[in-house]
Order: sequence, then C-alpha cells, then structure tokens
Amino acid sequence: MRYFLSLAYRGTRYAGWQRQPNAMSVQETLETALATILQQPVEVVGCGRTDAGVHARFYVAHVDVQADLPVTFENGLNSLLPDDIAVIAVEAVHPEAHARYDAVERSYEYQIVLRKDPFAVDTAWFYPQGRRLNLEALHAVAALLPKYEAFFPFCKSDSGVDHYRCRIIDARWEHQPEHARLVFHVSANRFLRGMVRLIVGASVLAGQGQLQLDDIRSALETQGPLPKSLSVPPQGLALTKVCYPYFSGRP
Repeated sequence: MRYFLSLAYRGTRYAGWQRQPNAMSVQETLETALATILQQPVEVVGCGRTDAGVHARFYVAHVDVQADLPVTFENGLNSLLPDDIAVIAVEAVHPEAHARYDAVERSYEYQIVLRKDPFAVDTAWFYPQGRRLNLEALHAVAALLPKYEAFFPFCKSDSGVDHYRCRIIDARWEHQPEHARLVFHVSANRFLRGMVRLIVGASVLAGQGQLQLDDIRSALETQGPLPKSLSVPPQGLALTKVCYPYFSGRP
C-alpha cells in the first residue's frame, strides 16, 4: 500500500531534504526511522527538494509498505525521529499517487527580522538594515512576478533543469511592524533551485536602490541575468503548503 506522510521539520542541522553521500539529510533520517519501525528497507519519495538549512512547516512524502500500518504507527515513528522532525499525519492513498508529480501548488515564506530576536535565530534572517528598505519597491517586485512565465534570472546556475517555466499564483510582501518583521509569501506550481532566496535578494536590492524595477523587468523579458544578484541566507525560508487534488494532509 502507498501512504502519504505529512511532515514538519527544522532544517538547521540537515544538508537539505535529499539524501547526501557525506552529510545528514531529512530523507535519510526519515528512512532510517521507517526501516526500524517497519522492519524492512524503505525508500521515501518527497514532494521536492529543500536546500541545506531550509525548513518545512508542511512537507509531503510517500512510502510503499507491504502491509497495513498499525494504529500506533504515527506515534511510534515520531518517537524514533529527532525533535526537529515531526510526522503530522499518515494517510493511505491510491497506489499511483505521487508526492512530487501530483502536487499542483507549493507555497513558501521567507522571514526577515529587523531587530535581534533570540527566538528567531535559526528560522529568520536577522537584517536590521531592512528598516531602511523602500517597502514600495519590495511590493513592486512582488507584483511584477505573476506577469511572467519563465524565471531564468532567479535560478541557480548549476540547477540542470530542462526549462525555467513556473506559474506564480501569488507573490506578496507583508510588513509586521509590531513584530519588526518582513515576510515574503509566494505560491507557484513549481519552483526552480534557489528561486525564492534569489527573488527575496532581488527585492532587498531593489529596496536599497541597488536594482531598479526596470532591471528586473528586462531580465525577465529577455531571460537573462540580473545586473546584480543576492541569494539571502537559507534559515529564513520555509515551505508552508503543498496542494494536491485529492489530499489535504491535515490531521
């Protein structure tokens, strides 16, 4: 039987989701715990990659199991996992259901804290200079993104993808002055490698006046590089939602 696992994890200690030859990953940690509780080798397929240090408040993976799961499975699996990985829900799905290929929408948030916050050390980018950013420029960059279908300027050069097309459904900046925080929200059918961190970086450069909106518009229209780029630190980024036509993943 095939099961979808809904997860949350803090990516600080991990070299990303995907199994790595010489570093600890979320996938390997989950597979080790599953193999222990199921007493059989297990391969887990995730809904996508997250880079080293990036978090997931909601992540979906699938696993094939030879027998029905016991009612104590979720609690037992959580007891074997470290404190920074949690199983939220487990649900049997159709044998052809696929955690990666069937996902129709994914959402990310990027958190910037503008004053020192000991409770956000690993989950946000501390950037006190952000108080001087031109917020109108940030909003203008976000409003520009859904107008385009390809995003070469916001893809890491070694990504090896076949194409740069993405359908951005929503992109917006939220200013939370009461928490001294800026949050970038973005949803799309797919994301390129490093895309969100490069978009946030371009927004910050625009807010500083180091990039003009016309620079970003021109790069998107020609699918060429930006005159200046910035990939912001990974700890501020978190996957927050993955949508399927047949699965909610919520307990």
